[in-house]
Amino acid sequence: MTKRNNDREIVATRVFDAPRELVFEAWTDPERIGKWWGPNDFTTTTDVMDVKPGGIWLFIMHGPDGRDYKNKIVYIEVVKPERLVYKHSGDEDTEPVNFHVTVTFAERGGKSELTMRMVFEWAAELDRVEKEYGAIEGLNQTLARLGDYLTLQRGGNR
Repeated sequence: MTKRNNDREIVATRVFDAPRELVFEAWTDPERIGKWWGPNDFTTTTDVMDVKPGGIWLFIMHGPDGRDYKNKIVYIEVVKPERLVYKHSGDEDTEPVNFHVTVTFAERGGKSELTMRMVFEWAAELDRVEKEYGAIEGLNQTLARLGDYLTLQRGGNR
């Protein structure tokens, strides 16, 4: 379930039929994350991914319309395989969006519960990304793609 929790926060929770370690690796391995990150029909190219406090992930999301979206993540906290905390920003010239993200990975009887909290500085900024980019629907699609990827991994395909 994904919902707007208040005027500045989006919260998404999903349960995946996969061990927590695999879900965490899917978020922190540049090869794996490129196979599922982004809404439907998007692809992702990673330029740099250094998952540690102070490390960065520079990536480009390629939209189905040919538009590229530059992104930068700066990791604040990394607790393997329990939690990622980071600041996410777009290209300052074309996509001046910034938000704080906490992703938790909990073990639930052989399955994994993922909770993602995205907090924006201002309600107006969340309103804008929801209106212009369909942030909630995009997050739903992204997490569905993660679920599909994990299903393939559990089936022995990599």
